[in-house]
Amino acid sequence: MFDSPDFDLAPYADFDTGELVRRTYCSWHAAGWRSMLVQSFTHAREAESVPLPGVSDLHLVLCTGGDAVMRVRDGGRAVRRRWVPGRLELMVPGHSTVRGYRATSAMRSVQVHVPRATVERTAAELGGPAPDFAALRAALSGGDAVVEQVMRALPSAENADDLYAESAAAFLVTHLLTRGRDHRLPGPEHQAVREAIAVMRDRLADPLTLADIAAEVHLSVYHFVRVFRDATGRTPHRYLTGLRIEQAGRLLADTELTVAQIAERCGFSSPGSLSSAFLAHMGVRPSVYRKNA
Repeated sequence: MFDSPDFDLAPYADFDTGELVRRTYCSWHAAGWRSMLVQSFTHAREAESVPLPGVSDLHLVLCTGGDAVMRVRDGGRAVRRRWVPGRLELMVPGHSTVRGYRATSAMRSVQVHVPRATVERTAAELGGPAPDFAALRAALSGGDAVVEQVMRALPSAENADDLYAESAAAFLVTHLLTRGRDHRLPGPEHQAVREAIAVMRDRLADPLTLADIAAEVHLSVYHFVRVFRDATGRTPHRYLTGLRIEQAGRLLADTELTVAQIAERCGFSSPGSLSSAFLAHMGVRPSVYRKNA
């Protein structure tokens, strides 16, 4: 199936998904693309232990449906991550993982593979250092609206030719390699901000406090607020509220959950609290947003 010399996808060609995963779209078959592989999957609601082999390519995963707590083991102890629509992950090349999860509804994902040669060529053309995939993964865990929208759109571009795929691959890689180059904070503090955003995304439904998040990234509350505002232009509270509103918007558009259920899943104390915050950020009430969506 995966016969392009530019890809190292043999592990996925032989991967036995059994009843856990159903492929619903493959750009190699539907569009004949060879410059980039785009696939859509529907996943079972529960999986105890799924080994995912490492490949050398740039592998991006976007959750487009479901709500689950995922356990990920990457050589060390297992890490728990919240998987909800909009959650992005970059799989570090060459790193295999073992995953397990339990979801409240069927999980769906869009996954994109870009050849390692394309990544290295783009990095050379940009004149920057060799790609640091671990750093890219940490940065992307905080979300990226551009990457998310491109990945959501790619499966619907099946009538486009391979030049389209090649251009899309180059755009994604260029965006990933150049995002954040103008940040004003040094590397370690950047990492703390990225980790804080990842904590916010993982625990949207929890009553998070500044002290909780600062402790997770090993900074004092004062230092955390300062570096977070310098890096993002927003206070942690405002940023977290924005993430909650963003997730509420997805659930309003993509599910039939009640406003009360969405408020609970997004960390709002009541439907009224969600409605007021949604109106302040989006300019409309949740009911109007859902109708228009």
